[in-house]
Amino acid sequence: MTSSPIPVDLFVSKKHPGLTGADLGFADASGNVTFRLNRQSSPKSKRLFLDSTGNPLISIYRYRNGSWQGFTGEDDQKQCIFRVQRTVNKLTRTELEVFLVGENGEDSASMLKVKGCPFQKSCTIYRGNDIVAQTSLMYKLRQLYAKRNKFRLTIFPGSDDHALVAALVVIFLD
Repeated sequence: MTSSPIPVDLFVSKKHPGLTGADLGFADASGNVTFRLNRQSSPKSKRLFLDSTGNPLISIYRYRNGSWQGFTGEDDQKQCIFRVQRTVNKLTRTELEVFLVGENGEDSASMLKVKGCPFQKSCTIYRGNDIVAQTSLMYKLRQLYAKRNKFRLTIFPGSDDHALVAALVVIFLD
């Protein structure tokens, strides 16, 4: 997806048509699944982030020290594109620092921060003081409690890599 002049909403759920098992889908306003997360059981706790046609975009690995790494394609033999470290992990608040990896393999300064509450499926992704994206539960009129099985990801203008933003939301919720 390319940068849009207006915010883009993706609806996140395990119940989109065409998803299997524990897949998590990101659908556009028309209901078309644009991204899909496939959880694979492996020693490194691998998640495979796919596009709408099933092509691997990002392989996400979780390590025992609480950090994550994202690689292009299907395995960790490809180029590392980001590293994520949890900086705050409290019951009501979680914060992540995201380090984008340059062409030479070195981490940049912390480029993105993710802050929010995983239980409420609520987080905000910042680049400096600018909001890149936000998640929120899907409320309906006359509904006291919002269901937590479906939520909205709003990506604001200026974000070129929607797949990276969606992958960060997956890491935040994990």
